[in-house]
Amino acid sequence: MKRIKTNYPGVVYREVDRIGGNGLERVYYIIFKKDGKVFEEKVGRQYADDMTPARASRIRAERIENRRKSPKEIRAEKAATKWTVGRLWQEYVHDKPPTHSWRQDGYRFANYLQATFGAKEPKQISQMDAHRLRLNLSKNLAPQTVKHILVLLQRIILFGVKRGLCQGLAFKIEFPKVNNVTTEDLSPEQLSALLEAIEADSNIMIANLMKLALVTGMRRGELLKLRWQDVDFDRGFISLRSPKSGKDQVIPLNDAARDILLNHSQADSDLVFPGRGGRPRNNVGVQVNRIKERAGLPASFRPLHGLRHFYATQLASSGEVDMYVLQRLLTHRSPLMTQRYAHLRDDALRRASDLAGDLIGQAMNGNTLHVVNMEKEKKAN
Repeated sequence: MKRIKTNYPGVVYREVDRIGGNGLERVYYIIFKKDGKVFEEKVGRQYADDMTPARASRIRAERIENRRKSPKEIRAEKAATKWTVGRLWQEYVHDKPPTHSWRQDGYRFANYLQATFGAKEPKQISQMDAHRLRLNLSKNLAPQTVKHILVLLQRIILFGVKRGLCQGLAFKIEFPKVNNVTTEDLSPEQLSALLEAIEADSNIMIANLMKLALVTGMRRGELLKLRWQDVDFDRGFISLRSPKSGKDQVIPLNDAARDILLNHSQADSDLVFPGRGGRPRNNVGVQVNRIKERAGLPASFRPLHGLRHFYATQLASSGEVDMYVLQRLLTHRSPLMTQRYAHLRDDALRRASDLAGDLIGQAMNGNTLHVVNMEKEKKAN
């Protein structure tokens, strides 16, 4: 497009289609020399930016005298002050420990969120953007994995909102439906085989870790972070520091757990189950899977998570533990998380009711129970 001079030195314009109206409008540019280089910078549109030759000339003077930053510098400053999803993520993970779960989140962000939302502010994300992401991820990933990714996006944005760094989403993220509520159990034969495999394993540290998981229902992360100072032998409690449920929790130290820990040799570390050099372990998958395979358990059985489920199913099916107590023992944040075991408690109550019927029937010694018809009694009276 042809540059047209104005009456102001170094101020020119080009004519282009008007934004939001008919006809043409001028787009003003300034031309100046600085530090031996010639610069040409766009300063604004005639109507859209209310730009005039006089105003453009003042901007040119400010640029020459270093009283005004270049458009590129202004854009960079604006970008630096914007709390994009990528910048929120960096703040979110700042000083977080290199745990297995945080590494998983890092993988999810880098592979599934960074390219799509990293440069966007949360307020720029539309419901359709989130919908497209969910559909694209669902083509190759399991529903639970897609949900983990979307939940991570939601957590990052909520983190920014709580700290006053950004606006929240104007919509609610729709998560895929996940039907993976499992209550892994062990038959008496499988439990016996597992205990034999644990006792036979050469790694006593891992063997004791699995035993403690079996008798306390503790999560893998809680076991790996457990320190000797968190075990109160005198008062009979185990303190869980920064568990999955959020705030610190306390669970009872039962007799079986006490025996395991009292007979567990203390390494040169304050951790109960340290790794090499006394450092925290990040994963024990290889070791626990070796024991699972030796016991002949199904491939679908998740060693540590499965032991937690087994602990819960045993308590629920006993009929002696109500759902509130079970929720407290499992340190679930919501009773809804404990409801997966409710049918086991109901089965126990049903068995108890049937037993009561049998016992009463035996006590009757074959006598027929007389049932009073209340309507007939009323008429007789």
